Amino acid sequence: MRNKITVVGAGAVGSTVAQEVARRDHSHVVLVDIIENLPQGKALDINQAGAVLGYEPTVVGTNGYEETAGSDVIVITSGKPRSPGMSRDDLVTTNQSIVAAVTEAAVAHSPGAIIIVVTNPLDAMCHVAKDVSGFPKERVFGQAGVLDTARFRTFIAWETGSSVKDVQAVVLGGHGDQMVAVVSATTVGGVPLTKLVSDERIAEIVQRTAVGGGEVVNLLGTSAWYAPGAAVANKVDAVLLDQKRVVPTTAYLEGEYEIDGLYMGVPAKLGAGGLEEVVELDLTDEERAAFHKSGDAVREVVAVLDRDSSE
Repeated sequence: MRNKITVVGAGAVGSTVAQEVARRDHSHVVLVDIIENLPQGKALDINQAGAVLGYEPTVVGTNGYEETAGSDVIVITSGKPRSPGMSRDDLVTTNQSIVAAVTEAAVAHSPGAIIIVVTNPLDAMCHVAKDVSGFPKERVFGQAGVLDTARFRTFIAWETGSSVKDVQAVVLGGHGDQMVAVVSATTVGGVPLTKLVSDERIAEIVQRTAVGGGEVVNLLGTSAWYAPGAAVANKVDAVLLDQKRVVPTTAYLEGEYEIDGLYMGVPAKLGAGGLEEVVELDLTDEERAAFHKSGDAVREVVAVLDRDSSE
């Protein structure tokens, strides 16, 4: 018997998540969107691709939530991108109302699900999903760390002329310009990055990673979707296949890294229980200071939320 995944939002990211999960061949997928015919059309297209690529799961497109009942994982991609003239506060309040509404509707049909949040501003939207669902922290977490780390690993592979498979790295903190690339834990084939690349070039790579999403937006005029979709599928695999993988994840911290009551990107073990353990790295003094500075930036965004309306 296959698992069931609900993906809320049939835009570029949501439909990529649906396709990537279907290709894994372990779960049926329900793709939900308020736009009539959009999820139905994308689901039909993904199903027909299965005949070529050889995967079996069924993808269902719908404008309601009845078909999502009994989902094991709910992925929330719904929300609006920041448009010209829109302030950060406007984006927070706009997407808060969207994420709150879809979370309430989805969990009503799947009270035992695990929620993976993708909508930006990610750290704040994780708070919204947790407040609205009433789920424990183990069952509500965010996607961004795998994406940020993937960008960092890609740039390192290019710089060193190495296979990206041999690059081990981790990016912590908020999903934004204040993210923290942990250079002290970064290796290429087991060799510390600092032995292969100059400090100046490392700093440039770290900066490019921090603004990696903006670089894509500047080129395309819209946000990325291939890498984010793959990053979400990575987390879905870890949960549904009980892989116990330690991957960068936006997790609710209660004292870890000296942060309390805040969603932040940290290494976490993901398995059948959801977020099963936060892994604390030995950071340098500089990295720890940067992590706490990133936490301050996240708190500023979270402070914009109307927490009463989310609870």
